[in-house]
Amino acid sequence: MNEEIIGCRFSLAVMNDDYANMILKALKNLNTDKIWVKSDKLSTTYRGKLIHVTDALKACFININDGKTHITMEATFSKGCPNYTSLDSFIAKDNILLNPTTKSFEVLAKIAFYPLGTIDYMKHIEFAIDLARKHGVFKEISHYATELLGDINKLFYYFNDLLLYAEEIKHFALQVTLSVNSPTKF
Repeated sequence: MNEEIIGCRFSLAVMNDDYANMILKALKNLNTDKIWVKSDKLSTTYRGKLIHVTDALKACFININDGKTHITMEATFSKGCPNYTSLDSFIAKDNILLNPTTKSFEVLAKIAFYPLGTIDYMKHIEFAIDLARKHGVFKEISHYATELLGDINKLFYYFNDLLLYAEEIKHFALQVTLSVNSPTKF
């Protein structure tokens, strides 16, 4: 088993009649050469090194945002599953990012962090919340989730830091929801 592998399964919801073309274009305009990718009828899975998985996921959300269409992304990161296999993965030899992005826009988000198989799980959840405060993306605690608000780049910097911290946990899942251009105010 390769300890470097992290997985993320995500789905995009585009509130636009041209949603299929928007999703396919966003996926096509990515460089995923450093991760393993599989799309099915419900979602897409990325597996590989954390730095490359989050790079591709962030670029996908940035690519699909046209600045006017309400778009959401539901993503689940996971590592350490007992049924884990390293077969469906690709580990790049370097940390050079393939999807440089310069766009910046505000995103409403929520996370639910699940440290699994550990007695002291609350200390890890509290760390996730405190880390969001330190990164300046914490909005509020809600039932079953922590709400975040911030620039897309700051949010992904936070996700990377949280996932790096989570590597000390044997098995975890991180559920993330991103929303941009919502007709409702933050």
